[in-house]
Amino acid sequence: MALSRAVPNLAFRRLRGQHSPAEFAAAVRRAAREIGEQVACDARYIGRVEAGEIRCPNYAYERVFLHMFPGLSLADLGFSAREAVRGRRPATAPAITTRNDEESDVLRRAFMTSGTATVAVASLGLGGPAAAIPAPRGAHRIGEAEVKAVEDAVRQIRVLDDRHGADGLYQSAAQPLRAAYALLDKGTAARRSTEDRLHAGAGELSLSVGWLAHDSGRFDDARSHYAEALATARVAGDPALEAHAFCNTSFLARDAGRYREAVRAAQAGLRAARPLSSARLLSLLSLREAGAWAGLGDRTACEQALGRAHAHFAKGSSDGDPEWMSFFGEPELEALEAQCWSALGDRGRAARHAHRATVLQNPHFARNLALYRAQLAGDLAHAGRHDEAAAEARRVVDALGDVQSSRIRAMLADTRRVLAGHGARTL
Repeated sequence: MALSRAVPNLAFRRLRGQHSPAEFAAAVRRAAREIGEQVACDARYIGRVEAGEIRCPNYAYERVFLHMFPGLSLADLGFSAREAVRGRRPATAPAITTRNDEESDVLRRAFMTSGTATVAVASLGLGGPAAAIPAPRGAHRIGEAEVKAVEDAVRQIRVLDDRHGADGLYQSAAQPLRAAYALLDKGTAARRSTEDRLHAGAGELSLSVGWLAHDSGRFDDARSHYAEALATARVAGDPALEAHAFCNTSFLARDAGRYREAVRAAQAGLRAARPLSSARLLSLLSLREAGAWAGLGDRTACEQALGRAHAHFAKGSSDGDPEWMSFFGEPELEALEAQCWSALGDRGRAARHAHRATVLQNPHFARNLALYRAQLAGDLAHAGRHDEAAAEARRVVDALGDVQSSRIRAMLADTRRVLAGHGARTL
């Protein structure tokens, strides 16, 4: 069968006006920043849109274009309806060997829809009940069973991460994520509430998989998963999911040294979270902001954000607290504050907060306890308390067991370097 030729998008070309493709691409990137999006738009992408090669933009570009041209629809911009584009995708798509930022959403979904009939979390290989997510074939009716499977997958991944860390989970955890988004693409729900739950579940699953990438040092993958979750939140109009996505994005940006971006993401998360009834969520987002200010070396702004975090935390938990925040209690509050003081160079104060985190932490959260102890070891080493640092680091190594976290091992490696540089006994 002959392939149909791309039809040039003349409507989009008219909107570009007298701007060159490069100039228009720069305008798109500016518009994206205005609404907190991240798109890798360049002249080549604009050319492909105008040539009709991109018949429908991914969700991030859709929001940017609609922001640039208020009152216009995708059809007014010369694009085809998303369901029309995806509905004609062949059942066995060719293998995808390349990928770029601007089409990551489309390519990911192309891969998802060519998968097998069922993907199960049991394939993680670390025990626990299976949570099978059916990948749709043809018309697929979404009901309680499918939504519950996605929600169960989110819970199971989080439990396994608590116990084992991220490194051994990431590749396997991507399988249920593909199945969840395949349901979004191909399935239809009888009720709006069911569809909303599926969007929320898929977004949370994307954040969970993104966190596994984040914690195992795969920052580019994490950024993509977090952006996917944010896109899902925006499409579904889900402020809770949006706040979670911005929270994780801020954390990642801080770890990657993009501190201004981390501040903006935390503040965007706070705006999304304000209508929600969760002081604890506001506390965590304020801590993310504090960590970003600390990275910038702004002690005053950091202390102000820490003050807000403690004030929100003091209001206590509530029924409005998101399920994913089960990890956030006083130990995490202390640990995140310790990270702020570390970044500001006050290692003695950081060590006090890190020690308090280790004392308060429930041993069930093996990965977090190891993280807090690794933080403490590093702070002690930098504070010149070398024997205490070495002893604490050995406790981390002895306790790691099945916990596989590149973040923790990197922290231990830093402690080892500090100790070796001072002629102290290493791990």
